[in-house]
Amino acid sequence: MKRKNLLIGGGILIVAIGAGLLWHPSKKSAITLETAPTSRITIRNSITATGTVEPVTEVEVGTQVSGIIDKLYVDYNDIVKAGQLIAEMDKVTLQAELESSQAQLASCKTEYEYRTKEYARTKTLYEKELVSDSEYDQALYLYETALNAYNQAQAAIVKVKQNLEYATITSPIDGVVISRAVEEGQTVAAGFETPTLFTIANDLTQMQVVADVDEADIGQVQEGQRVEFTVDAYPDDTFTGTVEQVRLEATTESSVVTYEVVITAYNPELKLKPGLTANVTIFTLEKDNALAIPTKALRFVPDTELLAQLGVKLASETLPEAPGTREIWIKSGSTLSPRRVATGAASGELTEITDGLSDGEEIAVGLTAETASPSAAAPERSPFMPTPPGGDDKKKK
Repeated sequence: MKRKNLLIGGGILIVAIGAGLLWHPSKKSAITLETAPTSRITIRNSITATGTVEPVTEVEVGTQVSGIIDKLYVDYNDIVKAGQLIAEMDKVTLQAELESSQAQLASCKTEYEYRTKEYARTKTLYEKELVSDSEYDQALYLYETALNAYNQAQAAIVKVKQNLEYATITSPIDGVVISRAVEEGQTVAAGFETPTLFTIANDLTQMQVVADVDEADIGQVQEGQRVEFTVDAYPDDTFTGTVEQVRLEATTESSVVTYEVVITAYNPELKLKPGLTANVTIFTLEKDNALAIPTKALRFVPDTELLAQLGVKLASETLPEAPGTREIWIKSGSTLSPRRVATGAASGELTEITDGLSDGEEIAVGLTAETASPSAAAPERSPFMPTPPGGDDKKKK
């Protein structure tokens, strides 16, 4: 009885396996030749950096003399003209020094004139041998000493007058006061470093962005390239500029090497303010209406056997390699012909062709294998499962 049951079970298993093989037919693979026409695109390559908005011309106005700030005539954001009085220092001490120097000069002048006359008389007597050599030398010494003292007094008074002029501080340029570092009554000391009183920007309608560009990107940056940048103060506005200068001095911070790139920007609405952080995009390459093909076409290598199955044949011609060119395959009807072309810039999955190709030509890109199953549309079902309701009716239909 057990043996009979085993035989029945084995038969059922064989039937199930056979039904499964019949239910799952073998899959077939289809080979297709992928082609693409030439196209015209706009190529834009860019790099990004961050920078700081600064005035094109910015002057720090200081003082060369020490003293007390007596009066201030300008404040933040005031517009000034070149030569305009912007501050005065206390002149009492400087005026006293000038009067003292004038008195010293007058004394030295009197002494010099007296010694000049005395030396002239002594010299005349010496030539007549009426005075000794010692007396002549003494008169000459006193004359030269008086002359040196007189010259020194003249130089000293020039310096004192200049210091008195320095006490009157004027604007060196036309511009806007963007910083004031002193108050009236404050004492400033001009020692080894000139103290800064004001910072004046020349013209805020002409600004510049000093951007820090990474060493990996600096080789692509050149003067005259177009720039777009944004600032956090106006997130919806995009400002434009031009690369004005690529500075050669490198800055290293935390092992990161950057170079400063100066970008000029027109600021007619005065939205750009000194010190704003700019997010910069420098367009290192811009080409409009460039002829391009898929980059994959440059790597396509034809397979004669697979192409024969598709009814596509290869041209018998062979092209010699030329420096600076790449080989692509042109499809014309059912024939693929090789072509040597010169490539340019790449943009995404497309590469520019600068020579060797015309508009409208069809380029071989690759061979694609597509797997298809004849019963893919029919749902898989075990032959031992009950038929769904209405299943027979659907088959009859």
